[in-house]
Amino acid sequence: MVTAAALLLAFCGELYPAAARIPLPRPRPADAPAATAEPSAGPDQKNAEPKAAAPPPPSACRTALTEAIAIAPSIPDIHGPSGCGGEDLVRLQAVVLRDQRRVALKPAAILRCKMAAAVADWVRTDVDAVASKLGSVVTDLDNFDSYECRGRNRIAGAPLSEHGRANALDVRSFKFAGRTISLTDRNVPRDVRETVLHSVCARFSTVLGPGSDGYHEDHIHLDLMERHNNYRICQWNVWDPLPAVAPMLPAPRPAEAPPREVADEPTAAKPGREAAPGGEQAQTPPPDHPPIKKRR
Repeated sequence: MVTAAALLLAFCGELYPAAARIPLPRPRPADAPAATAEPSAGPDQKNAEPKAAAPPPPSACRTALTEAIAIAPSIPDIHGPSGCGGEDLVRLQAVVLRDQRRVALKPAAILRCKMAAAVADWVRTDVDAVASKLGSVVTDLDNFDSYECRGRNRIAGAPLSEHGRANALDVRSFKFAGRTISLTDRNVPRDVRETVLHSVCARFSTVLGPGSDGYHEDHIHLDLMERHNNYRICQWNVWDPLPAVAPMLPAPRPAEAPPREVADEPTAAKPGREAAPGGEQAQTPPPDHPPIKKRR
């Protein structure tokens, strides 16, 4: 059977002898899969936006910070002005203790994952142990500040605070079964505050509290700032309690105190003066002198 292609080639060979020497493609094998035609792109597909890139895989910190440790859902990265923001951010809502109880952060803290993991480990290990020592349980953490795009101590022109990098947390107090334990309250037992001091200084690279710089008298600042040679700062003075009643008068003189030196006897009174009590000379007006009027 003469195919149409052969006839066409013979016809073209008569008109164009060189075309007869052009080889044709080999015939398609019988066992080859059927060819599928790709759909042509319509006008809507040509104008469609390209598909968004797949999100990056979760970090090792994000994978380790499970709901068995903390309730901390991931949030989008923040890229604010002056270098504010960060990546791998979470909203730390609660820390899950080993007995499945939850310690709520009020309000929830926006932190980098590594900072959130450090806070969770501190609460689960150290703060829970302090509560057990007091015969209580910890239920809440007072979050005074977490992410905030600002300079250090809110001073204009100051270097960017670790709060602006979502790498810091300010803590004011904990709630232990209805009892609030303020970390800067002098009436809280000193050993409790010192225990918390040693725990945070061992875990965080910066700890600022009362006595540090005047800006942290009512809360404790914690962050994971990276410095040269792993330099760390721990400045928190655990003050002694104030006296219950401030002394208004000097204490009485002890009975065993040596006697005070007595002044010499006063000299004889001069004319017109008489000796006043205590050895002072009092002036007496002349007899004809008019009475002295006092001004009101």
